[in-house]
Amino acid sequence: MVNICSMIGTSAAPDQVMAALNTIEGLSSWWTVHTSGSTAPGEVVQFRFPDGGPDMKVLESSEHRVVWESIGEPDEWLGTQLFFDVSHQDGQTILMFKHSGWAAETPFFHHCSTKWAVFMLSLREYLETGKGRPFPNDVQITVD
Repeated sequence: MVNICSMIGTSAAPDQVMAALNTIEGLSSWWTVHTSGSTAPGEVVQFRFPDGGPDMKVLESSEHRVVWESIGEPDEWLGTQLFFDVSHQDGQTILMFKHSGWAAETPFFHHCSTKWAVFMLSLREYLETGKGRPFPNDVQITVD
């Protein structure tokens, strides 16, 4: 199994980061504007893109952690888990992100690894300026 991991630091307070991770308004401000569902533990959040998108079952949502499990497409995401861990260190809020449980390093894995970096920076921009770059306004990594 392989994982995608990244980290961002921000001047935003931990509770602001958590609001961006566990509310529909927050999630749609940095990942995709087409976000719906419920962020409560046991519930499902839907994220949509032109070719579909993942459904995430919320496994945990606490004061400093959010954990999801992918329960739908894309197929390579099925059963993978996403971890968002928030802490305050050295005068900044740190977000450690991990998308774990990938079966292999496929071309799609590499695509998602880069896109997660793009969306983590969108999250940081949203936290610090009030405006992120969620899909469809995200940074493109391929030529269309």
